[in-house]
Amino acid sequence: MKFRPCIDLHDGKVKQIVGETLNAEIIENFVSQYNSAHYAELFKKDELTGGHVIMLGGGNEQAGVQALQQYPGGLQIGGGITADNAASYLEQGASHIIVTSYIFKDGQLNENHLSRIVSETGKERLVIDLSCKEKDGKWFVVTNQWKQFSDFEVNQENIAYLEQYCDEFLVHAVDVEGKQRGIQQSLVRALADWATIPTTYAGGARSLADMDQFDALCGGKLDLTIGSALDIFGGSLSYNEVVAYSRSKQNPFLP
Repeated sequence: MKFRPCIDLHDGKVKQIVGETLNAEIIENFVSQYNSAHYAELFKKDELTGGHVIMLGGGNEQAGVQALQQYPGGLQIGGGITADNAASYLEQGASHIIVTSYIFKDGQLNENHLSRIVSETGKERLVIDLSCKEKDGKWFVVTNQWKQFSDFEVNQENIAYLEQYCDEFLVHAVDVEGKQRGIQQSLVRALADWATIPTTYAGGARSLADMDQFDALCGGKLDLTIGSALDIFGGSLSYNEVVAYSRSKQNPFLP
């Protein structure tokens, strides 16, 4: 298990918001005085890899590219990316492209869009975001700012199918994302059982105790993103302690 950093962008600024409120009255947990390049430089200095930049709506392209150029090859990017513009973000320094809504159209997996974006990025540079919510004891991908349920169930069979097309998964637990209420334990267990490629979980982590619980639940197989809880994003959890914890998991012989 390792910690993966994130930079969420809204209206061109680095923010932490409750994602479910994007189409309503937005709840902002934090608005930074620093730009995206500041955080990219911090993550670069701390040698954190595989982090993601998420552009929440329009007007974030410049800030997104700023982060990529500050840390070439160190960050993934998603939000409004299609087969038509994916290559440009790779050229600007993204290690991977992240997609959700583009491949889940009108509540269904769009095989044509999936094939098109793979042809642009290659399997090895594509991350599929499976932002999901629980319904009737099952997990389903949600799209359109996490308001619309798709018919695509997140289960072992469908995970195995999508693994043919991508290098990694990014999974947002929408019910707890941005709310600092603890991780979705059943989802973490399931993902650890189902996924055979690198998979990052996002949602609800708020403490080192949560990181311990997460690591135990997934057996170290999954990576973890923490956003609103970190002190660099207005929370109380020490970013430096999280980085040190992650390093200790990568190399248990470090002091």
